Amino acid sequence: MTADTDATTRNGSGDTAIESTDLSKQYDTPMGLAHTTMQALKDRIKLHYDLASDYYLNLWGEHIHHGYWATEESKANDSKEVAQINLIRLLLEISSVSSGSRVLDVGCGIGGTSRFLASQLGCTVTGITISTKQVELAKRLTKTEAAKDAKDATTDDKVEGEEEGPEGYIRLGKGKVRFIELDAEKMGEFFASDAGKFDAVWISEALSHFPNKALFFQNAYKVLRDGGKLALADWFKNEGLDQKQFDDDIKPIEDGMLLPPMCTQADYVNLAKEAGLKLLGGPKDISKDVSKTWDISWSLVQNPSLWAFAFSQGRDGIAFLQAFRAMRRGYANGSFRYAVISFEK
Repeated sequence: MTADTDATTRNGSGDTAIESTDLSKQYDTPMGLAHTTMQALKDRIKLHYDLASDYYLNLWGEHIHHGYWATEESKANDSKEVAQINLIRLLLEISSVSSGSRVLDVGCGIGGTSRFLASQLGCTVTGITISTKQVELAKRLTKTEAAKDAKDATTDDKVEGEEEGPEGYIRLGKGKVRFIELDAEKMGEFFASDAGKFDAVWISEALSHFPNKALFFQNAYKVLRDGGKLALADWFKNEGLDQKQFDDDIKPIEDGMLLPPMCTQADYVNLAKEAGLKLLGGPKDISKDVSKTWDISWSLVQNPSLWAFAFSQGRDGIAFLQAFRAMRRGYANGSFRYAVISFEK
């Protein structure tokens, strides 16, 4: 933690629940304002990622998701970058997504997981995101990695990283990857000609942003082949919260992270089953093993230039950074949860 993060309050159990700093309190803003329409929310999400993705890259690196520290040794020694790969490996384990799979990475961010699946497992990956900026960054980072592969190569394999043919794939290792700007709610229609052809759908910390979650599971069912896997990691509210717990811990997260109403883990299982998918693994609740992400994140955002950027973006930008404290508090209180789940068609 940085030196200026010493103002701490605690919950009733004595655990650290929230930290305020002079920097963050300077931009304090009311939380909990409702989204006007679901389309307005999607527009705000797209704008947020278009504006902030460069900052995400600088703060988190290429993987814009939680880290997973499964053991005390891991918690003591593993960097956030190692922990982020640990999370990918856990999701691979629980979902049984195999090498060489054809994968649809939904809400792919700047492509970190897509590149990992292509380069390490030889998968053919299509990453989709609603953000124009994220597609640009994902392609740039992928070409840079492919060019490095080409420089390091000692064989005559084609690894130049040039886009191949009309589908726009970039080769990485034994796999290849492409990125498409697409509203995920339209993926069933967009991939209609590929219906039943994907070996896996991968979605990590993106479904919580979707207004129509039932539609996502229906579309995943459409694009998956028989026996295909859905690998999912996401944020959840805990079961049975009272109104005060919801207002104190969950509403600020929904507001600051631009989320429609959050679901429980059981909600996702029920929606998937209603769409025709079978539960394969989980839900595996790993909240205590990922919460360190937000300790690291709160330290990283104690940067005046980042708060100045947030301030320039108005209320949404400030509420986003303030939601980091709400995430930490939610984990400490047990009201905010994290789980991985897998399904099979």
